[in-house]
Amino acid sequence: MGTSTDRTGGTGGAWTPLKHAATSLMRAADTGQRSPTTLRRLLSRHVPVLGGAAGAVAGARAGRVGAQRLGAVLAGIATDGLGTALAGQGLGDLLGADRLAVLDALAGYVAGDGADIDGQAARDAMFDVLAELFPDADSWADLDAVRLDADGVRDMLELFLARYVYNRIPVIAERLARLEDPVKAQRAEEDLQRMVRSFVHLRLPADALEVDWSGAPGRTIIDDSLRAVYDALSVLED
Repeated sequence: MGTSTDRTGGTGGAWTPLKHAATSLMRAADTGQRSPTTLRRLLSRHVPVLGGAAGAVAGARAGRVGAQRLGAVLAGIATDGLGTALAGQGLGDLLGADRLAVLDALAGYVAGDGADIDGQAARDAMFDVLAELFPDADSWADLDAVRLDADGVRDMLELFLARYVYNRIPVIAERLARLEDPVKAQRAEEDLQRMVRSFVHLRLPADALEVDWSGAPGRTIIDDSLRAVYDALSVLED
C-alpha cells in the first residue's frame, strides 16, 4: 500500500463521512466494481479531515520542502548528471557509492527520515519516484547515466506530488488491508492514485530547468500546485 504509515483516524465530525466512504470503496473493490463516484467521494471527504483545502496546503510541509529539493536534484540530473547534481546539493560523498546507499540517501535528503505521518507520506512518494527514475540501475554507472529533459523533470515532480497527496489520505490503507484478495486491493489503490494524479499539474514557465527550485520561485510553484489540487479534490463530491 502507498500509505505505509496508516492513519485509522479519529471519531465524529469529518471523520465519520470519510470512514463511510472508505468502507464503501472497500466493499466495491471486494465485489470487483470500479466506481469513479466512490473514488471521488473518498477523495473529497478526506480534505476536511486535513483542515479543508487551506489547512491541507498549510500542513503540507514535507511535501513542499521535498518537492523543492527534488526539483533541484532533477534539474541537476537533466543538466549535468547525477554526480554533479549530488555534489550541488552537498551530497558529493555519494559519488561512486552503491545503488542502495545512493537511493536511501536521496530519499533522506528529499523527504527526511519519515518520523511523522507527513514525513512518511513524502518519503514513500520519493521511493515511488526513485523506482520510476532508476528502474534498471544496478550500479553507480547506471545511476549516473540517467538523463532527463524539462518534460521529465515536470513528470517526476508531478508523480511525487500525486503520491504524496495520496499517501496523506487517512483510513484507506487500513480499509484496503481488510480485503482478502491483494489483487483487488491493489487495483483500488491504483485507481485512486490515477485519479489523484489527474489533478496534479505543475504551473511551470516554458522550461522547468530554468526554475530556481530551492528558492522562492520553486516554493510558489509547489504551493500553487498543491492549492489547486486540494481545491479540486474538496469539491469532487459536489
